[in-house]
Amino acid sequence: MEDHQNPLRFETSPYHNVVIKDRKSMELSGVKQIDSFDSSEFLLETTLGWMLVSGKDLTLGKLDTDHGDVIIKGSIDSMAYVSGKKGQERGSLFNRLFK
Repeated sequence: MEDHQNPLRFETSPYHNVVIKDRKSMELSGVKQIDSFDSSEFLLETTLGWMLVSGKDLTLGKLDTDHGDVIIKGSIDSMAYVSGKKGQERGSLFNRLFK
């Protein structure tokens, strides 16, 4: 389980599309950056906000930095748009609890 912490940032079109094929492959367009990923989770910034993809044995199948296209392969369990980065949300909730 290798965790990549340096975000990959690239130019992208203003459009964002998601295609999931048989829960084994996910094709994304409009990806602005890949913030982090490992075999169970991808955190990406899209033109419509942050996206979290979870699953098993996830790999980066394709990365087109010129167009913002990404393909994720593996067993895809869930996909969700999240407000802000994952770590920022936890910190703000923690801070609100102990004010």
